[in-house]
Amino acid sequence: MPNKPSAKKALRQTIKRHQKNVTAKDSLKKMEKSVIRLAREKKSREAKEALRLLTKALDKAAGRHIISKNAASRIKSRAGRAVNAAI
Repeated sequence: MPNKPSAKKALRQTIKRHQKNVTAKDSLKKMEKSVIRLAREKKSREAKEALRLLTKALDKAAGRHIISKNAASRIKSRAGRAVNAAI
């Protein structure tokens, strides 16, 4: 445990940031799974809309350094390929 007040505050900040990042990553994973599920079910219109929302969320997360830009690009590519294969 930290002893100094500044270290205690830094620990509190780290915990808050960690919780926020985990929540954001969980929502991204759920969105990715929904896009792939819709693509497998051949629901092209819903899959395209879900892909658009996923792309927007991934770009925002990469801009906030929650995930890396390469990870965002990789996820977008995989989801896009799944949607294109369903069409």
